[in-house]
Amino acid sequence: MCTGKCAFCVGTTLYPLALVSVICNIILFFPGWDVKYSKDGNITQEVKFMGGLVGGGALVLIPAIHIHLTGKQGCCANRCGMFLSILFAAVGVVGALYSFVVALIGLINGPLCYTQNSWETPFKNRNDSYLKHRDIWATCIEPNNVVEFNVGLFSTLLVTSAVQLILCAVQMINGLFGCLCGTCKEKGPL
Repeated sequence: MCTGKCAFCVGTTLYPLALVSVICNIILFFPGWDVKYSKDGNITQEVKFMGGLVGGGALVLIPAIHIHLTGKQGCCANRCGMFLSILFAAVGVVGALYSFVVALIGLINGPLCYTQNSWETPFKNRNDSYLKHRDIWATCIEPNNVVEFNVGLFSTLLVTSAVQLILCAVQMINGLFGCLCGTCKEKGPL
């Protein structure tokens, strides 16, 4: 496969992944599908780090645009474009890695919720993961179904950022080949 066509495929695949990351992060600001928790500051700490919005969103979307444009014509126009795609893909790797780490920490620590008498993160610093024990999820009284809400969205962010990380790493290798070996040229009629 031509390095330009590969760049085009990687770039176009990163667009929906960045959109999913942004949407998941925005939804995480409204646990229980209610605005009042965000207004009162009662949202999970990792949501405020905006891993999906900044990391998996902006820091992946910008490289996606450049990578897509680099490979838009099927074969890259020059080696400089492929070299720049390596740098942009590296930014995408950093963004995806940031999103991945924030989502992983969000899953490990669990949500901020109202328990018997206060707002706390009841599953943080436990010896055993709360993910294995659904029976203790009822510890969170408010927001309604916040554990399922956070687990679903942070898991989606985790998978999305892992795919983004792989695609950006592939583009770094692809860009290196395009930069060092040159780009393909289609043979035309003689």
